[in-house]
Amino acid sequence: MDSLEFSRYARQLVAAKPELREELERAKDSGWTREAMQAFLRERRGGDEGALHSGLRILRQRVLLRTMARDLSGTAGLDEVCGTMSALAEVAIESSLEFLEPRMSGRPHPRLVVVGMGKLGGGELNVSSDVDLVFLYPEEGEAAAEKLEHYTRLGRRLIAALDERTADGFVFRVDMRLRPWGDSGALATSFDALEEYFVAHGREWERYAWIKARALGSEGENRPLAAIVRPFVYRKYLDYGALAAMRELHAQIREEVARRELTDQIKLGPGGIREIEFIAQAFQLVRGGRDPALQIRPTLKVLALLAQKNLLPAAAFEELSKAYVFLRRLEHRLQYLDDAQTHELPGPTEDRSLVARAMGFASWDAFRAALEAHRSRVSWHFEQVFSVEEVPKHALAPRWTGSEQTEARLAQLGFRDLAATAARLAAARSGARYDGLPQASRTRFDALIPRIIEESAAREDPDTALARTLQFMETVSRRAAYLALLDEHPAALARLAQLLGASSWAAEYLNRHPIVLDELLDTRALFARPDWNAFARELRRQLAAGKGDEERQMDWLREAHHAQVFRLLAQDLSGALGVERLADDLSDLADVMLQVTLELCWTKLRVRHRDEPRFAIVGYGKLGGKELGYASDLDLIFLYEDADDRAPEIYARLAQRLSGWLTSRTAAGVLFDIDLRLRPEGGSGLLVSSLDAFRRYQRESAWTWEHQALTRARFCAGEATVGAEFEEERRAILQMPRDEARLRDDVLSMREQLLQGHPNESGLFDLKHDRGGMIDIEFIVQVLVLAHARRRPELTANAGNIALVKLAAKLGLIPGDSADAVADAYREYRRRQHRLRLNGAKYARVPAGEVQHHIDATRALWRRVFGRE
Repeated sequence: MDSLEFSRYARQLVAAKPELREELERAKDSGWTREAMQAFLRERRGGDEGALHSGLRILRQRVLLRTMARDLSGTAGLDEVCGTMSALAEVAIESSLEFLEPRMSGRPHPRLVVVGMGKLGGGELNVSSDVDLVFLYPEEGEAAAEKLEHYTRLGRRLIAALDERTADGFVFRVDMRLRPWGDSGALATSFDALEEYFVAHGREWERYAWIKARALGSEGENRPLAAIVRPFVYRKYLDYGALAAMRELHAQIREEVARRELTDQIKLGPGGIREIEFIAQAFQLVRGGRDPALQIRPTLKVLALLAQKNLLPAAAFEELSKAYVFLRRLEHRLQYLDDAQTHELPGPTEDRSLVARAMGFASWDAFRAALEAHRSRVSWHFEQVFSVEEVPKHALAPRWTGSEQTEARLAQLGFRDLAATAARLAAARSGARYDGLPQASRTRFDALIPRIIEESAAREDPDTALARTLQFMETVSRRAAYLALLDEHPAALARLAQLLGASSWAAEYLNRHPIVLDELLDTRALFARPDWNAFARELRRQLAAGKGDEERQMDWLREAHHAQVFRLLAQDLSGALGVERLADDLSDLADVMLQVTLELCWTKLRVRHRDEPRFAIVGYGKLGGKELGYASDLDLIFLYEDADDRAPEIYARLAQRLSGWLTSRTAAGVLFDIDLRLRPEGGSGLLVSSLDAFRRYQRESAWTWEHQALTRARFCAGEATVGAEFEEERRAILQMPRDEARLRDDVLSMREQLLQGHPNESGLFDLKHDRGGMIDIEFIVQVLVLAHARRRPELTANAGNIALVKLAAKLGLIPGDSADAVADAYREYRRRQHRLRLNGAKYARVPAGEVQHHIDATRALWRRVFGRE
């Protein structure tokens, strides 16, 4: 493909300067590199600015010719074209500053920081692009006026070096309108003044503009810039309010496009480049504060990351990426024609044929059909992200409080406690919290309430559902982002009302951790089976990105745990999880959190004697038996196997730090409550024990109840070989010879203590503590294991109470029908206990008649195993 055929500019340039034709030949071999550009300018550096201007413009001509030839021949992809033009801009700016700064009059000043915005900041510059720049300089301090004058004069000379038209043309058109206060602001701004501007005057559209900001020339200059820009652009919460701001900005662009009849504009028109950028940047603004990985600049990389994180469907990523490449290639071919910054499709002229063939199509009609297909798909995906879902307008919408007809309307919807419900609605709008809301939040709050009423009416107990949802709304009302999320996504509001109506525990959890609201948006992810390896990898990556910020890392650990618990809660309340599967998942989640936290705490110790700690976390009780509930404490002990003399002290510090990271309360709450009293010697013992000390204690000093506890212990996190040694030792201890009569007496004594410690005068049956309940079943299993594991080592498997009682029957230790009946009893007790706790019951108690056959089966097996009540 002869590139000159598709560019009047190139033909005119080569005709005027035949020596430039060599660039078209060199295009076959390689493109221009940053190093080659720098060398070219060094060779032509003269003593005055005229020589600088000339060298820059000749370099630009050569780079553009060769890049165009490589692009049109298919040798260079979009990344090379944009990367080359971005490198040219950076080299031109760096070389200009190197020349100009030493020649400025007055005393020397620190280097001017040139910030590339937009496509230059993202390394995505097009072939005839403007460059959006902002000029910054260090703190004003003394001689502020002198500094401002110096950097202003330098900035003007830099702009002239790039933008001034000479006989050789120009290098880049320079646009400075993104600086603070735009055209009316100072040409150069101090870092302090920029920060002050963002805090006091920064507007929503400027957050979008500063996403791609990058200090050119030195990565070191990006650190102070990022410290100022990041808090302005990215919020620490999920910022759904950004969607409305971007929607408004896009609407303004659409109005301008319609007014100027720019529908054939491939950048700003419908389905154009800007809509793809808006999609990528919307996710960045909403989520980038929570997930630093999204704080990247190039559009295609953002889209790929969104797909990788399942925030964007794979099909959307595929179609948007293809459309972006198509539109950017088309943008370049339009600009090759006359070296003009244009995005307009040509009118009915020969240029149409040129553009179509340059894009690889035989005719304009074939090209136009492909273009419209891409634009249609972009517009569709844009609407999926930015459209506001339509919801029915309820009769209560105009005036949802204070109306004489309120109670009548509530009755029509199926509410029963009409006076109390109407009073709750009135109180929601008359309290100090509502009065203190900004007007925008009040408007959203008012718009949400009628929809909440309607969603609550669809629940089994509408009055309770509405009361819980109103309480939640009051909890989150001061965070505009949460109101925006629910306003933007009515489907999420419906799922919220469903969860709150189903469980008081869910309502309390959401009130404590409203940040998990985001999980309601993606039902596919919300109801997906957990992939714990992928979860751990993503959590480690996120924590690594926050290196040095311990408070943020602690919050991330808690937020990740809250989000995953919430997903399991949603699956549980929907009926998708049985109680045993749920307990397994919560236990697996705890294991992951312990492992990742342990790894992080080890890296934070100032003194470490090895790369990886020979350290293990062992879980007892519900965690050890993989029967964890939503609010269960973790019963833990810490072990190590390490002969190094420094090991006891170092692992003690590790255990202390780990305990602190697990239990400290941060803005995101607590990760876990932990109980360490099951360690050797209990509360008076060392926080961490060597495996040898644990072995000696268990064999020589431990009480029977401690061996009972060991039947439900397992390695949960840490170094696998230490964990394997613990598991081997655990099996050996469980197989120790025992006096069966004394064993039964000890267990009966412990059972009596537990009964006395949990008196029940309610007249109801306590599923856990009363005779014939869960503790009886657990004690039966523990006695069977401790009494028979020496002869039947299969019983040392930590398989759970249901599996172990059935195994005991298979081994002939108890009757099969008794084992089946008790297994059914334990399963039913756990199910009932779980449901009662989900709805706020302090005790898991039911009328005895409802479970009498389970009580009888359990007590019968108890008598058989123990020989007495």
